[in-house]
Amino acid sequence: MAVRIDHGRCCSCGGCVAVCPRGALELKALYVIVNEKLCNDCALCLRACPVGAILPEAPGIRRNDEIR
Repeated sequence: MAVRIDHGRCCSCGGCVAVCPRGALELKALYVIVNEKLCNDCALCLRACPVGAILPEAPGIRRNDEIR
């Protein structure tokens, strides 16, 4: 699954970083960065985000892909 961060909604509170058991999320400057290789799809970060800025990403579809 992996996740993506909606940086427009993210408040950089670090709640997702704190709950990630694999250290797949990192707060850098004002953005949360996701290391997909470390993510184990536990979804704890989705539940921890107070503003709903973390979204599940479907397998095979990346945010930069254009859907036609």
